[in-house]
Amino acid sequence: MAHVVTPDLLAVARGDAPADLLLTGARIINVFTCEVEDGCVAIKDGRIAGLGPEGMYTKGREVMDLEGAFVAPGFIDAHMHVESTMLPPREFVRLAVPHGTTGAVFDSHEIANVLGVPGIRYVMDDAEGLPFNAMFAVSSCVPSSPLETSGARLEAGDLAPLFDDPRVVALAEMMNFPGAIAGDARVLAKINLGLSRRMVDGHAPGLRGRGLRAYLAAGISSDHECTTAEEAMEKARLGMSIFIREGSAARNLEALLPAVTPANAHLFCFCTDDRHPADLKEQGHIDHVVRRAIGLGMDPCRAIAMGSLHAARHYGRRDMGAVAPGYRADLVVFDDLHAPRPRVVLHGGRVVARDGVFVGEVGGKTMAAPSSGVRLPAGLSAASLRVGLRKPGASIRVIRMNPGQIVTGEMVAAPMVVAGAIVADPARDIAKLAVIERHRGGGNIGIGFVHGFGLRAGAIASTVGHDSHNLAVLGTDDADMLIAARTLAACGGGQCAVRDGQVLAVLELPIAGLMSDQTAEAVIERQGALLAATRALGSAVEDPFMPLSFMCLPVIPKLKVTDLGLVDVERFAVVELEV
Repeated sequence: MAHVVTPDLLAVARGDAPADLLLTGARIINVFTCEVEDGCVAIKDGRIAGLGPEGMYTKGREVMDLEGAFVAPGFIDAHMHVESTMLPPREFVRLAVPHGTTGAVFDSHEIANVLGVPGIRYVMDDAEGLPFNAMFAVSSCVPSSPLETSGARLEAGDLAPLFDDPRVVALAEMMNFPGAIAGDARVLAKINLGLSRRMVDGHAPGLRGRGLRAYLAAGISSDHECTTAEEAMEKARLGMSIFIREGSAARNLEALLPAVTPANAHLFCFCTDDRHPADLKEQGHIDHVVRRAIGLGMDPCRAIAMGSLHAARHYGRRDMGAVAPGYRADLVVFDDLHAPRPRVVLHGGRVVARDGVFVGEVGGKTMAAPSSGVRLPAGLSAASLRVGLRKPGASIRVIRMNPGQIVTGEMVAAPMVVAGAIVADPARDIAKLAVIERHRGGGNIGIGFVHGFGLRAGAIASTVGHDSHNLAVLGTDDADMLIAARTLAACGGGQCAVRDGQVLAVLELPIAGLMSDQTAEAVIERQGALLAATRALGSAVEDPFMPLSFMCLPVIPKLKVTDLGLVDVERFAVVELEV
């Protein structure tokens, strides 16, 4: 990853030797000054040797006339979980590169919660040798909190050897901000490891005031959880890098853009956090975020800088994110500055995508994934999901799902009671949610109720359940919920839909219950069939599995369900269902 200067590079820069590739007729996006400059770009050994007005460089073993098209740095996702695409890195790259993504910072937090360090190393190994700048942030919170049961537990000593890999750029999102603020010894050991070896990224939804000051005093550098411009401004004023998240689950771009000004834009960049494969293929990746930002009124050059240079600078990659001498020749070519859609993508000076088609080489073979599986509690039955009414006349706490956000609300409702048990009430859009510990088969089952999914019948289930990825089953009928759970146990994990005792569709995810071993195209096709099945169950949510996956996350307010029960995140405690 080091920038090695060679005499050959300097000879091309001086004009004494021909470039490997010479781009002519270019309109060059200058992300340093937010200008567009006409000219040419000379590339040698995968780096930009020089650029300038047309005719400054004339020698090239290969010449590509861009005929007035724009050329910009390749896009960089500042923070994402590649597991959320349901694809290992080799398949992810085939979808992302045609959209101009030439780099990303992967936090393998999801597979780490299932498989520990072997899971992290699997993703790192699978990303080796790809035409893509795969950078890594080492997962800091496995598990994310003591309010759930994960498949692994990682302490500072477990993480330290991972920093020996030069692709590691940070300690990933420090989700346990209460522990950081309180000075918890285990948390501080991880933070100090990150600070001594690289840097520490943050994760602090809604944190303001003195708590935020303490979090920053601990050395945290960034946050991708802002949901309002006011929150983003407070954090930016204190020097935090703000990653504006626009993914498949959480979409914060429109709310946060008012916080970005010419004076502070250098503190902002883009990330997706979680991106589903069909969204990635059809809508795009960071290019989609850039287009949306421009459509909302942002200067195009500034939006491109936020999608490239600003992320590179945050992670200390001084050779990425710009069209400038000495920088990597990771470039995108497009025709419309106000709606950039990459038609040519270069990585290291080589064309890796053209007209939306990946033409690069992934090389080698997909790594064999370490085994995981789904272990259900012994004797699991429909009766295991029964919730007996304990307090006649009491109300129940109900999670309120907010579309497009991973923050949930809380509502209090009178329960639907049948034969002494609290059951789902489809007429009021209240479904039952069961989270079953699946890593050890220990028997933990947490149960709550959720409003907002629109299920009228049946059940859906998923082993993608942030962050411990236990088995989450949402339904209106206990028998269908049981069938859904058993279906995923039989295939080693994934997602499914069930109605009236019949399995309507299954998406198998045998790699840790998170990723497929099939092609991206096959995954997208099966996911499409699965989502069609959820619509047959009555849900109008575009992809109910995405919000379902966050119903288990006990570090994002307000109410969540883990295998240990109903969690009030603001109180950081398991609470009673009945009020």
